[in-house]
Amino acid sequence: MTTTAEPLAYPFNDDEGLDLDPAYAKLRQTEGMIRVRLPFGEPAWLATRYEDARFVLGDRRFGREMAASKDEPRTYPARRPAGILGMDPPDHTRLRKLVATAFTVRRVEALRPRVAEITAELVEAMLAAGSPVDLVEEFALPLPVQVICELLGVPVEDRVRFRVWSDAALSTSSLTDDEQMRAHLELSEYMAGLVAQRTADPREDLMSALIAAREADTDRLTVEELVMLCNAVLIAGHETTATQIPNFVHVLLAAGRFTELGEHPERIPGAVEELLRFIPLGAGSAFPRYASEDVEVGGQLVRAGEPVLVAIGSANRDATRFPDAESLHFDRPQNSHMGFGHGAHHCLGAPLARMELQEALRALTSRMPGLRLAGEPEWKTAMLVRGPRTMPVTW
Repeated sequence: MTTTAEPLAYPFNDDEGLDLDPAYAKLRQTEGMIRVRLPFGEPAWLATRYEDARFVLGDRRFGREMAASKDEPRTYPARRPAGILGMDPPDHTRLRKLVATAFTVRRVEALRPRVAEITAELVEAMLAAGSPVDLVEEFALPLPVQVICELLGVPVEDRVRFRVWSDAALSTSSLTDDEQMRAHLELSEYMAGLVAQRTADPREDLMSALIAAREADTDRLTVEELVMLCNAVLIAGHETTATQIPNFVHVLLAAGRFTELGEHPERIPGAVEELLRFIPLGAGSAFPRYASEDVEVGGQLVRAGEPVLVAIGSANRDATRFPDAESLHFDRPQNSHMGFGHGAHHCLGAPLARMELQEALRALTSRMPGLRLAGEPEWKTAMLVRGPRTMPVTW
């Protein structure tokens, strides 16, 4: 299939709220793919169906490295350091394997008692303070920040600084190019200082383990690569989880299913998977994959050198893969959603995020069964991920 149509303006979703734009449902019924244009960069193909999305993310003929030499489609004006997200195998594999052992299901399960302890402490503090409280500031943000700080070996008292740096990394337009780059450099300098400290004085944490692995590896990482890895672990390790906790609560309350999980805690793991499928986290799609040769995707020929954006939120609502996709089913069988991506760049921290989200819902639904909104959330704007910046709740 070929097309000469003018590219559609993209992204489709609004920043405020968690709705999936109806345009995606229409596009999933359209043969092939369409061309879209983001505010900056070259036009791209848009994959909206599950099978097409999974194919593009998993096929080695599509990669990220070409973006560095192209005018990458993006929602922000200046080009940014992509870090490990801009790499392809074998370099991507070389870096990823060092972190992979820290996020196995077995290692993550060993952390569950500590995460449950942190969630209990945060809930008790909210109960003691009395309502209303901001669920984001008092629970959703400090939980993953404390977990990833303890895991990585970063002083938890610096978490306020992490929020500034993380917001800058995920901002699409709220910062100038200079402000965004300054935040990136500040985070990198901070991490470089910690790497130097842990090199001289190793501890029982992930950063020390990464340094030890670097020293033992015959294909050694540079200090810059190690800092880049730690930056990625810190930001990815808390931002998405901190955003999804209030997103989950918001959707559960709107659906009238929050108390159900308190009464039936055995449904929580299935609820987490279904909410990861159901909630379209981004306003649009980011990190396009470039074709290294001519490839056909869903009946559409993608020429070598052309980018494809993958609409994961749309793919996760594809009724050909998920029957009754517009409804929540906590017992959905074989829920192979792509909430954590797919392929070479599948989220390394998925087991940790799953466990944190499970324990967050377990603590909130068991100790605060009457939780409800105490006002309208203030939604993040001009960010790569959507969710409440503040969310007042009472009980």
